[in-house]
Amino acid sequence: MIEGDGNKVGLEERLERLEAIIDRMESEDIALDEALQLFEEGVGHVREAEQVLAETELRVEELLAGGEVLEREIEEE
Repeated sequence: MIEGDGNKVGLEERLERLEAIIDRMESEDIALDEALQLFEEGVGHVREAEQVLAETELRVEELLAGGEVLEREIEEE
């Protein structure tokens, strides 16, 4: 995900935002519309985080294989 200023959001920032979303959704004074909006945002962050982790795992596997690192596309599920 790229934010409005063109900077890519890192995994740590996503996790922090997910924690904030969970805290807000666990509060008793949240409207249904806001909860749904936060849920949607959270799902987006989870999907992006999964993609980052998959790419990282692939890169680690390539490095551990002892061969040279090859750039390749990761298929989205």
